[in-house]
Amino acid sequence: MYPENLRYSKDHEWVKDEGDGRVRIGITHYAQDELGDVVFVELPEAGQTITKDTPFSVVESVKAVSDIYAPVSGTIVEVNDELESRPELINEDPYGEGWIVVVELSDPSELDTLFTAEQYKEHIGE
Repeated sequence: MYPENLRYSKDHEWVKDEGDGRVRIGITHYAQDELGDVVFVELPEAGQTITKDTPFSVVESVKAVSDIYAPVSGTIVEVNDELESRPELINEDPYGEGWIVVVELSDPSELDTLFTAEQYKEHIGE
């Protein structure tokens, strides 16, 4: 449920190191489960700069509207436009097709501040 090859933020985002100074970001299984059925995703623009721990996107579900916080700082280089027409991908495949953005890191050392899968499970009480 929490892939070992990802890093996790306290705010329930996951980060996959793409190995080229870029990371893919989405929300965790726990986050999508807490939200319930996702009905809308407000996507940021490619080229936008994001700063660690500040909101960069919004996910709306049948239960709530939630900010998505940047787990790292950098520039958005790709946005998952598929979420505009299929926001339910976040529920169906949070670590695959439900990704939100790809970011070019401005400070790769920020990855070291994120939880491992084991630490994240402790954080959410599993």
